[in-house]
Amino acid sequence: MKFLLTDELGRLSKWLRILGFDTVVEKDKRALVLRSLREDRVVLTRDSKMSRFTGTRMVKVNSDFVEKQLAQVIHELGLKINKGDLFKLCIICDEELVPAEKASVKELVPPYVYQTQENFMRCPKCSRIYWQGSHWELVNKFLQELQSD
Repeated sequence: MKFLLTDELGRLSKWLRILGFDTVVEKDKRALVLRSLREDRVVLTRDSKMSRFTGTRMVKVNSDFVEKQLAQVIHELGLKINKGDLFKLCIICDEELVPAEKASVKELVPPYVYQTQENFMRCPKCSRIYWQGSHWELVNKFLQELQSD
C-alpha cells in the first residue's frame, strides 16, 4: 500500500517509511487528489475539509500524537507489518536504501558508530547514511505494543 500525506503529517510519514511503506507528502492540497488517483495512493490527512473529495481512498487522522496516528492507520487499514521491510526506505526521500561499504562511510558517521557497526545503508538520492542503532529497538518495542492492543 502506498500513501500520500498532507504536510501536517510529516512525522507520520517518517514512521510509515520506517515500516517500509512508500509514503510521499504533498503540500499542494489541490494537486493531492489527482496525484493520489494517478499513483494509486491512500490519502492521510488531519484536514476534515478534505473528506469532501470523492473517488479517493482517504483516512482522516484523528490524533495529534504520532504514535496514536500510526496505530489508527495500521488498525483502520488493516496494515500488515513485515519486519523484513523495516528500515528499507530513506525516511527523508522515500528512496530504497542501498548497501554501503563500511570504509566508504568512515568520515560520514560518528567514530563510535563506525567502530561498533558493520552494516551500513545509503540513500541514493540524498546520500544519508543509516545503520542498525538503538532506534531499531524502539520501533520493535512500539510494534509489540501495537500488537498487544
